[in-house]
Amino acid sequence: MGAIRTPRNKWIEEGLRALAAGGPEAVRIEVLAQALGVSKGGFYGYFRNRAALLEEMLDTWERGVTEDVIERIERDGGDARERLARLFAYVGSSETPVTSPGVELAIRDWARRDEGVARSLRRADNRRMDYLRELYRDFCPDEGDVEARCLITFSLRIGDHLIAADNGPRNRTEVLAAVRNRLLA
Repeated sequence: MGAIRTPRNKWIEEGLRALAAGGPEAVRIEVLAQALGVSKGGFYGYFRNRAALLEEMLDTWERGVTEDVIERIERDGGDARERLARLFAYVGSSETPVTSPGVELAIRDWARRDEGVARSLRRADNRRMDYLRELYRDFCPDEGDVEARCLITFSLRIGDHLIAADNGPRNRTEVLAAVRNRLLA
């Protein structure tokens, strides 16, 4: 019986973890193999080189934070408010190598130095905003209100974990619940 290969997605996930920890420079084949507990030879069964891995990591991230999330939210149907509530809950609770805040920040930082990454980020951000617009337009007749709600929603996703301020007499969970209630009103 032959040796079991480390699945392709494990290399990508470990690459995303390394990206979150130290940026694209931290995504090194030998380091990933060590973290996975395998030899680096298996890497080349899936990827031509490190650049190919980085490209697949970026594609996996883009699909994972857009179409995969949207499909998950749409699967159970419901009106726009119900879908938004599910989206808030899912995004707030789901932390995989693809959806972690660390990967989000690392990709945003990487995009400042790499035009290809910047294009991917813009596509992902535009797709996310378009989905939010679609949902908010269902119950907000004013386009200005729709844009404001979309920007607030998206800003919370990107920046919430960066805010170190205290929340007065409430905890962060209570404050975020109050924000969500206002956005869904």
